[in-house]
Amino acid sequence: MSQESIDSGRREFVKRAALGSGFAAAVLPVTAQTIRTASDGLEVGEVTVLSGGFQVPAYRAMPKGAKNPPVVLVISEIFGVHEHIADITRRFARLGYMALAPELFVRQGDAGAYGEMSKLMDEVVNKVPDAQVMADLDATVAWAKEQGGDTSRLGVTGFCWGGRLTWLYAAHNPTVKAGVAWYGKLVRTPATPPENLQPRQPVELAGALKAPVLGLYGGQDPSIPLDTVDKMKSALAQGSAAARHSAFHIYPDAPHAFNADYRTSYRKDAADDGWKRCIDWFKANGVA
Repeated sequence: MSQESIDSGRREFVKRAALGSGFAAAVLPVTAQTIRTASDGLEVGEVTVLSGGFQVPAYRAMPKGAKNPPVVLVISEIFGVHEHIADITRRFARLGYMALAPELFVRQGDAGAYGEMSKLMDEVVNKVPDAQVMADLDATVAWAKEQGGDTSRLGVTGFCWGGRLTWLYAAHNPTVKAGVAWYGKLVRTPATPPENLQPRQPVELAGALKAPVLGLYGGQDPSIPLDTVDKMKSALAQGSAAARHSAFHIYPDAPHAFNADYRTSYRKDAADDGWKRCIDWFKANGVA
């Protein structure tokens, strides 16, 4: 890596003075194709959600003056709520949603500060209990309702780490209308954290889904083999009405993180099509 790239990366990291600004150290330098959605006409910025006596920061975006907007939870990748995740909330806001991205790693550490992926996983990500995440998401939904969001039109979407949690939250919260999971792991693997932190995987909860989930996955993703998608499909087919209504769309030539426009894994055609499918799925299932 050139000195210019290193210096550029440091400048981007320094910008992370507030939640949703700048990029996580582990992904620097970002690519030139990075999408930046304007915030004019929107209410954007950090809010605080009280969850079990703990103050959880969240990035919120919504149209200015919106009355009773539908609510979408945006669950980040392992890098936390950096600029890419904030940008996705603004994309939803431009479509009329109140979008909220809670910083779900805040108790364990600053995911954005880690430059080494292995340390980030070992010291932060793999120490986060599923139960803690479910409670923080519930608290975020309650906050949205208190602030005038219409949580009877509640959707959830997430990416990678957040994709797995999208499946879990659709099985956890009966008020969720629909979910969209982008390349989230589905089964237990040797790298999965212990059962006291992650007691059940999406494939084990498929039959109990309370809302239909659309899975958007890459056919060239070695971290999520397509045979695990087939296992999930089989589990869904034997489950609840919401489980049977769930679906997958596979992009045969796309790798993992194909929606991450700030990374070299980005595939514009798949990302654009996935975004359209995400919005259409929400509309078709009462999140609009």
